[in-house]
Amino acid sequence: MRTLRSFLFNLILYISVIPISITIIILFPFFKTSALQKIASKWIFFILYSLKLICGVSWTIKGAENLPDEPCILVSNHQGAWESFFLQTLYFPSSSIIKKELLYIPFFGWALACLKPIHLKRSKKLVSLKKVIKDGSKKLANGVSLIIFPEGTRARPHKGLKTFSNSCGLLSVKNNVPIIPICHNSGLFWKNRAFNKHSGEIKVLIGAPLYGENAKDATNKAFNWIEKNFKEIN
Repeated sequence: MRTLRSFLFNLILYISVIPISITIIILFPFFKTSALQKIASKWIFFILYSLKLICGVSWTIKGAENLPDEPCILVSNHQGAWESFFLQTLYFPSSSIIKKELLYIPFFGWALACLKPIHLKRSKKLVSLKKVIKDGSKKLANGVSLIIFPEGTRARPHKGLKTFSNSCGLLSVKNNVPIIPICHNSGLFWKNRAFNKHSGEIKVLIGAPLYGENAKDATNKAFNWIEKNFKEIN
């Protein structure tokens, strides 16, 4: 039954991504990025609620009151696809940091490009870091919040957190904007690179704004907060 439910959900996911992608591509010349992101968020909620209805994967959010009105840097642990979708619904406008290769995927990648993410080549780490700081600072100055997964790649819940890159701390200190730490356990239910979805409740914890005296200090504060909560919910 779990496999059948997962098949149905995946069918809905992959079929529905084409019309929403085409819609965003067509509207791109006429709408602001924030408006396109709001349209995309409607599809994201459709996907998340389909996951809840079909596969029994629900979620709760604690600490939503910690989200500020001004631009910020959302810093989250990374376990799978669920949070990549969910975090897009918290701020408008916002910008994610993605692999450039994703932009080449027919329809989905083209629509993703219309939402103006920061795209990188992971093979060039130093160049990528400089691009994140340069492009991220411009976006923050223009009122765009950033979504960052400082682990870089997805990690399995039982393996704990990976080392954080300093990009979030550098951006926070350079632009004097807060880091909002976010911790979740989505990888227990929508497992990375696994077909079957497992029913249960994803816990999302949102911490109070963090600042640091320097980039390393700011990054460490985010890591320590996420690590502490990670151990409690995973």
